[in-house]
Amino acid sequence: MPDPSIPSRPKYKPFALVPTARSHLIIAERAEDLPDLPAGSSEAPIEFWVVVNDARAFGAQRLSSGIEITRFRSVTHLLDQLTHRLEREYVGLQLYAIGTEPFIWDISRLARAHGLDRDEFHPTHSGTLRRRVYCVHCRSFTDNVSTTIVACSGCGAQLQVRDHFSQRLAAFMGFQVDAEVPGELPPIEEAYP
Repeated sequence: MPDPSIPSRPKYKPFALVPTARSHLIIAERAEDLPDLPAGSSEAPIEFWVVVNDARAFGAQRLSSGIEITRFRSVTHLLDQLTHRLEREYVGLQLYAIGTEPFIWDISRLARAHGLDRDEFHPTHSGTLRRRVYCVHCRSFTDNVSTTIVACSGCGAQLQVRDHFSQRLAAFMGFQVDAEVPGELPPIEEAYP
């Protein structure tokens, strides 16, 4: 189970709009993650971006509340468009990301690279607790990890999944668990549903 005393472990606040924003861009990994905002929730314009994983159902439309929603066919497609959007954005944008940790921290990395500071980016965790694990030995990433030990997708090493989280890498650290005695593994537990 995750240890909340680990200083690098992200802490998330409930979703809330920043009242002083010039504009709001709310990005969700899944449609069910989008917050239900009534008309008039903010004087500033609000946009929703969401991943729908369906090549036939992407593009922009306006909801009955007046909020514009843009649907993307994949996370990669969304991140590519976000890069272009942030390159021409002005001061006053509040960026919100709602989804799994790899999703929200990939958005965070883009936000920081384009000059948004911590007060302009608001992550909200939603969905699975499965982890992205970074192998400190071969520098590969293994996604969708639900157990305390996982085989690295790069080098095949048996990695102990740690609670240390790197915001820069958007991943939890994985260290070879059987480095001293190859093949000797502690019990593998389902820990991140």
